[in-house]
Amino acid sequence: MRLRRLASELRRLRQAAGLSQDDVAEKTHVNIVTLYRIETAQTKPQLRTLIALLDVYGITDETRANLIALQKEAKQRGWLHGFEANLLGQYSAYIGLEAEAQQTINYESLFIPGLLQTEDYARAVIRGVRPTAPDDENEHRVTARMQRQTLLEGDTPIRLWAILDQAALYRKVGSEAIMRDQIAHLAQQAKRPHITVQIIPFSAGAHPGMPGSFIVLKFGPDAPDVIHIDSMAGDLFLEKETEIQRYNQICEHLRAIALSPTDTAALLASLHRDH
Repeated sequence: MRLRRLASELRRLRQAAGLSQDDVAEKTHVNIVTLYRIETAQTKPQLRTLIALLDVYGITDETRANLIALQKEAKQRGWLHGFEANLLGQYSAYIGLEAEAQQTINYESLFIPGLLQTEDYARAVIRGVRPTAPDDENEHRVTARMQRQTLLEGDTPIRLWAILDQAALYRKVGSEAIMRDQIAHLAQQAKRPHITVQIIPFSAGAHPGMPGSFIVLKFGPDAPDVIHIDSMAGDLFLEKETEIQRYNQICEHLRAIALSPTDTAALLASLHRDH
């Protein structure tokens, strides 16, 4: 996962510097095939290669030290990544990985999934979860969450499968008007061909998702999944094969006990009328 994050950051920094891969190869004498493999996380860059790239991109601040640390730790699995104050100034670990994924399975027990939140709902959630944070910092997070939703647009949008506990729909976040708009938005998004929404009804009783929310990021048949858990300590990433298997099994169980997409749509319509 660190290698994938490093690759994503190096590609972003090159593009921000306005350089093509040919430009970088000429300036650093790094073989263009090697550069391609580095930027697609197929190979770990040697330290001297990484330093040469960062020099060309003009990176001399804390970002440089962080990327060098990523290079040294690239073979380790699993990661606890602490909160970053300003998500817009640099990619967070999760945002960078989500942008690379082909599919995401998001189980939420208390919130509407971030990719499906309205701006007003997102603002109310972020302010509620971070009551002592400065307003400008919370607004940065709202903006970042809205920008993430562009992944659902375009010719090749990310495939989203959202599974929600019914409790997430009944907890009033903000005002009644915010919840009404949020439920309507969720119902509308669920009609899109690349988005599936299922609700786990109260009648399902105890279930494997009750210990907490999680996201499974899928990158295709040639790359392993990554499990993301948003914890009080920061972003927790799981990569071990046994962990991936366990969470995928939990996903299958949750999908089986949840309402079908059709029944979910009916429940959302009923809730919207109630609001």
